[in-house]
Amino acid sequence: MTLSTNEIFDQICDIMQPFNQKSVDIKQETTFATDLELDSLSVMDMLAAIEDHFDVTVPLNILPDLETVGQVAEAIKNILDE
Repeated sequence: MTLSTNEIFDQICDIMQPFNQKSVDIKQETTFATDLELDSLSVMDMLAAIEDHFDVTVPLNILPDLETVGQVAEAIKNILDE
């Protein structure tokens, strides 16, 4: 089964609900640090939940490039398509 980036984004939004303490309206361009005010530990916990959900591992070398929810959705899409 192939998921679209939008389907992955919607699933990530569901996974992120416990981490979204400010009830921010999550969009593709929502940033983890600025918009959601997540610290690095919270981001890693959330990423672990996303990895578990999709049964993937996000390579450490791309983590610094993942600043928005949309970028994470696109990265998961690319990993699933490999």
